[in-house]
Amino acid sequence: MKLHFLDRTIIENNSFAIKENSYPYFLRIWHYHPELELVYIKKSTGTRFIGDSIERFSEGEVILIGPNLPHMWLNDKKYFSDSSNLVAEAYAIHFKKDFLGKEFLNAPELKNVSDLIETSILGIKFVGLDHKVIALIKELPKKRSFEKLIQFLEILNSLANHTERVLLSSKGYLSFFKKSYNINRDRVLQYIFNNFNRSITLVEVAAIANMNPTAFSRYFKKTHRKSFKEYLNEIRVGYACKLLTENDYNITRICYESGYNSVSNFNRQFKKIMGIPPSEYLRQHRII
Repeated sequence: MKLHFLDRTIIENNSFAIKENSYPYFLRIWHYHPELELVYIKKSTGTRFIGDSIERFSEGEVILIGPNLPHMWLNDKKYFSDSSNLVAEAYAIHFKKDFLGKEFLNAPELKNVSDLIETSILGIKFVGLDHKVIALIKELPKKRSFEKLIQFLEILNSLANHTERVLLSSKGYLSFFKKSYNINRDRVLQYIFNNFNRSITLVEVAAIANMNPTAFSRYFKKTHRKSFKEYLNEIRVGYACKLLTENDYNITRICYESGYNSVSNFNRQFKKIMGIPPSEYLRQHRII
């Protein structure tokens, strides 16, 4: 699928935008935008694509998509039939990370909301939300400006405090990697991202951190909760997902572009991380 930029610019004199959508089917475009997007599916079924996540969707789900994370809701084939009378309905809220100013979310009372927005870079599915939160979303378009803002903050606070959630896209999805706040660690990760598509070793990466390989290996696993090798494979597979969805390269070329020197190893690592082989992933992303 070709990736498209969509302009979701918030209209003047508004800090965020809320729209109730009702169409025969949702927009069939694999797209991204700098604004975050909170979506409530009121009525519809199909397949949801967010980053390198591919899942079925149905009515009632609530999803928060972070800035510049590619996404698309693709309705089932029956929605595109000439005789179809089906309707796809959803509420979509678009807002910038700093929609109330750069310092607003630094307030200690809003730490949970700030953390939620940071986590949204991977896409979040909220499971088992209280019906009161859904009601607040559905009422939002009817509110006047000040009441609308207060109610939106109440929605974000409820989502931030809701613990039953699922992260959708993988951390290895290269284009949307969230940088570390630790300077030394950031230098190491930057080196990995600049060199993942060639053969790199634990020894050379440890040297970037000015650590011996054994100490670095322990530090890396403690910090990331996975080994350096596991992390490197996630980055490579994430990049492979990007190539599979946005380019016309064949699997063999993508294997070598992603840093693997064996197609069989590439297939094995890809299936281990994504749950399906690259050929199936490619098929699912080329259905339109």
